[in-house]
Amino acid sequence: MIATKIPSPPEGWDALHLGPLQIHAYAIAILTGIFFAIWLARRRWVARGGDPLAVEEIALWAVPFGIVGGRIYHVISTPGPYFGAEGRPLDAFKVWQGGLGIWGAVAIGALGAWIACRRLNVSFSAFMDAAAPGVLIAQAIGRVGNYFNQELFGGPTTLPWGLEVQPYQPSFPSQYPVDTLFHPTFLYELLWNLAGAALILILDRRLRLRFGEVFWLYVVVYTAGRLWIEMLRIDEAVHVFGVRINVWVSILVLVLGIAMFALIRRKHSGEMIDDAPTRGRSGEPSDQAAKT
Repeated sequence: MIATKIPSPPEGWDALHLGPLQIHAYAIAILTGIFFAIWLARRRWVARGGDPLAVEEIALWAVPFGIVGGRIYHVISTPGPYFGAEGRPLDAFKVWQGGLGIWGAVAIGALGAWIACRRLNVSFSAFMDAAAPGVLIAQAIGRVGNYFNQELFGGPTTLPWGLEVQPYQPSFPSQYPVDTLFHPTFLYELLWNLAGAALILILDRRLRLRFGEVFWLYVVVYTAGRLWIEMLRIDEAVHVFGVRINVWVSILVLVLGIAMFALIRRKHSGEMIDDAPTRGRSGEPSDQAAKT
C-alpha cells in the first residue's frame, strides 16, 4: 500500500538517551550541519589557495556567534512562548527545544567570521564565498531537527505528503481535528536548500564567482525559497500589516542580495585577478597567495 502521509516520528525519537545523558535530535541535526559546513568550507578554501587551518579558527568565532544570533532573532520574532501571557522567559535559553532564526544566525555569524578574518589577516569576502554553499547545506540538515521536534509546519493539506503531527504536541493547532495533515514546510526548505546549493556550486565552477558573489548568490537563492515557504507556515510569529515578519525580511533581504550580486558583478566585470584568501598588511592580496 502506498503511504498517503508523512508519519510523525515515533515517540521518544526526539532525543538519544545514553544513560543519564540526553542528546536531542534537534541538536544532533544542527551539529551535523555545522560539521559538514566546516568540512566543505575547508575544501573550497584550500582549493582557492587558503590556509586550511584558518577555517577551523574562523569557525570558532562564527559558530557561537551564529547560534547566539539565531536564538536572539527567534525570540524577538516569536516572543509569545517566552514573554506572552503564559510565556516562560527562561525557555528562551533552551536552544535544544528548537528555535534558531536563520537571519540572526547568518548576520551575527558573519560578524564573528569577520572578526576572525581580521585577526588572521585573510580576505573576508573570499572566506564567505568558500563557506556559503556549505552553510546552505547545513541549513538543510538542520531542518531534519524540526521533524523530530514536530514544529515549523504549514497549514492543512490533503496532498499525499501531508505531515502527521501528534495532537498532544504543544505545536499542534487546537483549532484543527486531530487527524489533520499539514504541509511539511521544513521538508520543502530542506529540498530547496539542497537544490540551491547544487546550483550555486555549478554556477561558481562555470562563472568563477569571486569578491562575495557566491555569498550574495546564496542570499538570493535562500530568500527566494524562504519567501514562499514562509507564507505556508502557521506557527506563531510577529505579524506586520497582517503579514508574518519573516515574509517582509525575506523580501528585503532578497532585494538586497540581488542588488549586491549585480553591483559586485558589474564592478569586477572583466577582472582577471581573483579575490585571494590571504591579504597583505595593506589589504591587498599577498604575493604568496595562491590563485585558482
